[in-house]
Amino acid sequence: MTDTQEIARHGPLFIVFNGGSGRRDAEEEKQTISRVLQEGGRQFEFLQCEGSEKIDTLARRAVDQATARRGVVVAAGGDGTINAVANAVLGSGCPFGVIPQGTFNYFGRDNAISQDSGQAAQVLLRGRVAPVQAGKVNGRLFLVNASVGLYPKLLEDREAWKQQFGRSRLVAFVSGMATLLQARGQLDLRIESAGQSVSLRTPTLFVGNNRLQLVQAGINMQQTDAMEQGQLAAVAVRPIGTLALFGLLLRGVLGRLGEAENIRSFSFRRLTVTPRRMKRIKVATDGEIVWMQTPLVFEVAPEPLLLLVPMPQDEAQIA
Repeated sequence: MTDTQEIARHGPLFIVFNGGSGRRDAEEEKQTISRVLQEGGRQFEFLQCEGSEKIDTLARRAVDQATARRGVVVAAGGDGTINAVANAVLGSGCPFGVIPQGTFNYFGRDNAISQDSGQAAQVLLRGRVAPVQAGKVNGRLFLVNASVGLYPKLLEDREAWKQQFGRSRLVAFVSGMATLLQARGQLDLRIESAGQSVSLRTPTLFVGNNRLQLVQAGINMQQTDAMEQGQLAAVAVRPIGTLALFGLLLRGVLGRLGEAENIRSFSFRRLTVTPRRMKRIKVATDGEIVWMQTPLVFEVAPEPLLLLVPMPQDEAQIA
């Protein structure tokens, strides 16, 4: 058994817990996780946001404690929480565990980790360490996707709708339709990869690092296999009108996006994107939106995450 695997199986667990993720009762989820870990005889500690404290701060504290005590850092929350904790863990050498609690949970589902907190906690007790690829844009980590243009706007509006109507896939779809009704403008991009440079005009550029999300959208298998080959997958929409955008949204929901004539997709390890006449641009990474200086550099992170995943016989059914 390797040293990392030994730590993963027996080291103390430092659980960064976001009680605001998903639609579950936070205390009930903590009790479920605690019961499983106590029955497994494992030491653990919850680190939960208090007052104005941020997830990033808790994540760095968890990494410091795990490094000092030969432990495991765990993220309990949605894809945004998992992203924030993974960003602190990457490159530290610490094993990383997740207890998915968000609405979509692409990262956990893609790695066969159950959305049931009790089952996910069992993985922390008897899982195995597997290297998992991460992406970066201008140094900022993403595990599921990163994007510019219309997609960040969709995410911003979706979050506002969730605040008013609650978290569900239906709310996400309806808010997406509302955003498209107001969609305006195109991005003029210069993209460079592997020594080649082309101009691209598009309402949105989407970079994926999650095979499940791409498969469910219906992106062709050549791109969905990119992650298995150590690459990222880019999807760009050709300049189209609002009605055609509605059609793409519907195709994405139905898992038929790859059949659309207005979609261009390709894979890469490193991609430089320079928007015309823009020194800063909004970028969405795993649902979190930030302003970044241009040009944007999308790339595969040089080191993988050391993720705790289920043993083959314990893998969750992906849905």
